[in-house]
Amino acid sequence: MPVKVKLQKFVDKLPIPKTISPIKRDKKGSYYEVTMREFTQKLHRDLGPTRLWGYNGMYPGPTFDVMKGETSYVKWMNDLPKKHFLPIDTTIHGAEKTVPQVRTVVHLHGGKQHDHSDGYPDAWFTRNFEQTGPKFQRKVCEYPNLEATTLFYHDHTMGITRLNNYAGLGGFFIIRDEHERSLNLPVGKYEIPLMIQDRSFDPDGSLFYPATPDKNNHRLPYPSIVTPFDADYILVNGKVSPYLQVEPRKYRFRILNYCNSRAITLKLDSGQPFYQIGIDRGLLEKPVKMNEILLLTTERADVIIDFSRSYGKTIILKNVFKGASPETTDVMQFRVTTPLKGKDTSSLPDQLTKIDFLTTEMAIKTRDLTLIRVEDGYGRSLNLLDGKIWNDPISEKMDLGTVEIWRLINQTADDHPIHLHVVDMQILERQPFDVAQFQATGKLEFTGPARPPEPNERGFKDTIRAPAGSVTSFIARFDPFAGLFVWHCHMLEHEDYDMMRPIEIVKKKNRLKNMLMRMINGKL
Repeated sequence: MPVKVKLQKFVDKLPIPKTISPIKRDKKGSYYEVTMREFTQKLHRDLGPTRLWGYNGMYPGPTFDVMKGETSYVKWMNDLPKKHFLPIDTTIHGAEKTVPQVRTVVHLHGGKQHDHSDGYPDAWFTRNFEQTGPKFQRKVCEYPNLEATTLFYHDHTMGITRLNNYAGLGGFFIIRDEHERSLNLPVGKYEIPLMIQDRSFDPDGSLFYPATPDKNNHRLPYPSIVTPFDADYILVNGKVSPYLQVEPRKYRFRILNYCNSRAITLKLDSGQPFYQIGIDRGLLEKPVKMNEILLLTTERADVIIDFSRSYGKTIILKNVFKGASPETTDVMQFRVTTPLKGKDTSSLPDQLTKIDFLTTEMAIKTRDLTLIRVEDGYGRSLNLLDGKIWNDPISEKMDLGTVEIWRLINQTADDHPIHLHVVDMQILERQPFDVAQFQATGKLEFTGPARPPEPNERGFKDTIRAPAGSVTSFIARFDPFAGLFVWHCHMLEHEDYDMMRPIEIVKKKNRLKNMLMRMINGKL
């Protein structure tokens, strides 16, 4: 471990990521170019400049702010060095010595896009596209922007996702629509995205990421993956525990937990509530009054905080998740010290939208899928989806437009944030079960009643919490695009090794054609 760096909190102002403008706009949509570069940036007043990788040389990357239905075309370009500055474990799949050290591919998390633009882990490319992965299809990605919500983009490269993201590759992608505008929510400088991450530092300000989980275990390869990794300090928009000066009025915050693995529970030390208006996939039907908000990594919470009765006060946004260290309990500080610049005419509507929920009668199939932990050949923790590794044959295939229920049977000691690409999920219930009994007999024996989703989960999500020792059931319609996608745990260290699997969404006529060809070739 590094020498512990002591950093004072609330000494840096919260940065607001810049909004990117398109290079051109026409009837087809808007065209952008974004280049990944190495640079240095100060992440705390008392740290030296930190070496980082960022989209357009920024950490976080620039915010896309687009309208629903206007297609965004983005040419993502890699101008990074040829050697990585974080430790690569070449024993895990996708990061072998035979592939270039520095590879990138961008995934728009929560977006609905064709597979050629989804950021498939094997669709990587190197500097100037000199080398590309086996699934690489195109240099310019196409995002139809089908639904208004808070998304974000990040690196998704096979075997080194945890490292590329830790280096700084991530940014917001906000989609708006006219309905949301009609709600009269706080806008402009009163609407602020908050990307929460954790990082550790060496005394000179450089990022620290462990090269091994155990220096005394000489059986391990070096470097060796650490699963998971929780870092020493909380950052918001690229600053360690910053402060924000606010007026005594309502503000809207689009909050993203994008730590590599850390779960956070947000709470205001003033005791006042959050009014949560949205989750991963957009607005809730009605605002939900929340005293605490639990977010596993990549979950989002769209909230209103009302500072109108707090003029002259300071309020700390806390992380009260069990086991948080003193350094990771203070997320940021609000200083309600700026005089009101005008009457607050924004609203907190009683009704936000109408959601067309799926019903269990729509489902054509229920799949039971296990989340398990085993040991690899070195004695390291290896988390798997349904006991399979990435390279096993595709087992989750579904026809385009069909509805399925998935039951995630979590036999591990971790709560896993499970993410499906391109698909919206609706949580049905969670129910505790006897893990030992299931492992011994394969039979589910429930130990308590089923619990419905929390009030602030009653909408569509792209990442859901699958608690340890519970069966988490969700329902999803597999649309709008056919193709090859993935599902995985979004703890990045788990995702890299090897808690990720491909899924294939198939057009029915293509499925029949494929079956016929297999019959002709004698394979059925």
